[in-house]
Amino acid sequence: MLKFLMYLLFMIPFCGLSLLSWYMVQIMLFLLVFMLMFNIVLNLNMENIGMGLGIDLMSYGLILLSVWISLLMLMASIGIKKFSFNEGFFLCMVLILLMFLMFTFSMMSMIGFYVFFEASLIPTLILIMGWGYQPERIQAGIYLLFYTLLASLPMLIGVLKILKDEGTLEFCLMGGLEIKGFLMYMSLIGAFLVKMPMFIVHLWLPKAHVEAPVSGSMILAGVLLKLGGYGLLRMFKLMVGVGMKFNFLWISISLIGGCLISCVCFRQVDMKSLIAYSSVSHMGMVLSGLMTLNGWGLMSAYMMMISHGLCSSGLFCLSNICYERTGSRSMYINKGMLTLMPSMSLWWFLLCSSNMAAPPSLNLMAEMGLFMSLISWNLINGVWLGLMSFLSAGYSLYLYSYSQHGKLYSGVYSFSGGMLSEYMLMLFHWIPLNILVLFSEYFYLWL
Repeated sequence: MLKFLMYLLFMIPFCGLSLLSWYMVQIMLFLLVFMLMFNIVLNLNMENIGMGLGIDLMSYGLILLSVWISLLMLMASIGIKKFSFNEGFFLCMVLILLMFLMFTFSMMSMIGFYVFFEASLIPTLILIMGWGYQPERIQAGIYLLFYTLLASLPMLIGVLKILKDEGTLEFCLMGGLEIKGFLMYMSLIGAFLVKMPMFIVHLWLPKAHVEAPVSGSMILAGVLLKLGGYGLLRMFKLMVGVGMKFNFLWISISLIGGCLISCVCFRQVDMKSLIAYSSVSHMGMVLSGLMTLNGWGLMSAYMMMISHGLCSSGLFCLSNICYERTGSRSMYINKGMLTLMPSMSLWWFLLCSSNMAAPPSLNLMAEMGLFMSLISWNLINGVWLGLMSFLSAGYSLYLYSYSQHGKLYSGVYSFSGGMLSEYMLMLFHWIPLNILVLFSEYFYLWL
């Protein structure tokens, strides 16, 4: 694992070297993706162990997703390169964020995981505050910071309590450990519920998404929301007994909240805001599947995290492509895009259909697994899941039809179709999302 991290570390000096540094870093990230693909982990135990780091199949998938999304972030942020807007510093921030994420997913001790889980917040905050679009980005950054830090302090206390009681924080040495007591349970999962984000503590997410640059939105939706899910998957191995007592609470909040948030999506006129709220709805489904603690739920939640990361990131890219053309993300102004950018409408259609879990996307397979898990847990969940699925199709269609059809806004005088790099960007989002269905057994191996 250390070799990949050293590879990333030695890329940082290239950030400010020459005019070609942007493309050089992109090519080196492509190479890193291929290196990771050739080092695929199919063992259920930890591999590539060294210096307190190691990866199993669960962390392998999320590390690969992190590198892939970081690469696509650079492809989407070509405007920063074009206008020479501190591009060296931007590259440096993306690489540092990627390094922190790789550390988080490969840490074998609980305290190391906590440190890098929190450290990933700093580069994200700098991305939002440094390259955001509006003055409100400062407030959005503060919201993000305080929501996350407030919930994380109890977790640190909980982790130190485990160290005091058990004498170790290594995940692999905690096989038979069972955490008891509601306070410990709450302190260990609270930070992850905010990071997911669960309905009620989700208010930081739409603000952060709307104010963030396209790269910030992509990494937020693609990977940072998955930190919460990954943390819960690791922690619930220690809290099965207490989880079976109290998890019904989070399942009910997530499912009812998911339906309410889906209704909120219909009221949005800002494209980015709509996609951000749809993320909250999807992560609610992931959270409730996770909380059932059965095999189908855990495996399908993991699959949904991967598929949502690719799909949501692609939709944020599309909204940014429209924003760069018209100077607005409002649906009233971005109407009738079918006549201006007909080729881009195909990508809108493909990604909106994946967002509503149409075949052959990975979202469909994940949703089917989550449906089975939650309905077998309690039959009444079927009502909320059916409603959430119906509303999900509704707001995806609303987003597609409102932005692609209708009468053109008269203020749009000059226009250019999509560039080749933009079509490549969409292709790189869509292909893994639909090809991974053929390799779905890997998503079921890790448990």
